[in-house]
Amino acid sequence: MQRNLLIDGLKVFASQTIVFHHLAAYGPLSDVWDAAATQSSDWAFEYGRMAVQIFLVIGGFLAARGLSASSLTMQGGAPLRQVLQRYLRLVLPLAAALAIAIPSALLARHWASYQFFPEFPTWRQIWSHVFLLQDILGERSLSAGVWYVAIDFQLFALFTVFAALGRPWAQAGVTALMLASLFHFNLNPHLDSWALYFFGAYGMGAVAYWAAHSTRPVGWLAVVGLVGTIALAVDYRERIVLATLTAVLLGYGEYRATSTPLRERAPQTWMRLLTVFGNASYALFLVHFSVVMLANALYARLGLHSPLSAACAILGCWLVSNALGLVFEKWVDRPLQQLQKTLMAGLQKAQPSNS
Repeated sequence: MQRNLLIDGLKVFASQTIVFHHLAAYGPLSDVWDAAATQSSDWAFEYGRMAVQIFLVIGGFLAARGLSASSLTMQGGAPLRQVLQRYLRLVLPLAAALAIAIPSALLARHWASYQFFPEFPTWRQIWSHVFLLQDILGERSLSAGVWYVAIDFQLFALFTVFAALGRPWAQAGVTALMLASLFHFNLNPHLDSWALYFFGAYGMGAVAYWAAHSTRPVGWLAVVGLVGTIALAVDYRERIVLATLTAVLLGYGEYRATSTPLRERAPQTWMRLLTVFGNASYALFLVHFSVVMLANALYARLGLHSPLSAACAILGCWLVSNALGLVFEKWVDRPLQQLQKTLMAGLQKAQPSNS
């Protein structure tokens, strides 16, 4: 399936914004940044966290595209295979990233003592992360962003249940649950460990994809925007503003791509950069917090406190995070994706003999 440069661009923007959000949220670097440049620090802290809404909408958009490419049925256990495949896609690189985060936290604690450095995990913590249940079981996360990985898996599994019913029922069910989330579940912050809380953004991504491929794409995309606007009128949430704008943008980009693909209009250099960093966005999301912990600990250990030193440390942390993300994507994530494909192929071959 051809790459979507708009999706790559949004993933790059969101992943980079999340790095700066965590730099503005934790440790002495955040304190110096806030004191020296309060406005930018407040923006990164308050709005940087909302970048996950972009990933949520993209997730729903890609799930709908996958359903359109190959309709799922209950025959042969296809939905279960899809869910297992998604689980492996998320958890294998997550486990590798945690293998970096745990010793990074120990080293950071050796240099300095901050509450956001996770302690050495218990077996219960480890297993809760393996099964993406840490928030549900009340276990402390071993790295920032693990909560999102768990939510992504829940959302995909829920979407697959609808997909197994066939495309018309899937579209009706996803749309209904999207509305229920926007107007009910998303208003209850106690549900933020569950997919129902986030399904509004995820569902808007899916509906935007279907709207773009409908007989009246612009009209249906306007309806998506109208639904988001009504949800905001009921209860104004800035995260829903971003989700609505992202969904409409993705849908319109998909509609336009059918006539003039962005790939044909974009400069080759930008295309390659977006592809490379878009591919590495999940890797960056997973590994950057290890760098953030070590950068804060080293900064404290060296006794630095000036705005210039903090600016240099923040810039260095951002550059190292991106470098590590690129290395992780090439040498860890790609081989793990190949391992995932091998495991799924072996499972599919073994299934007929067990039926």
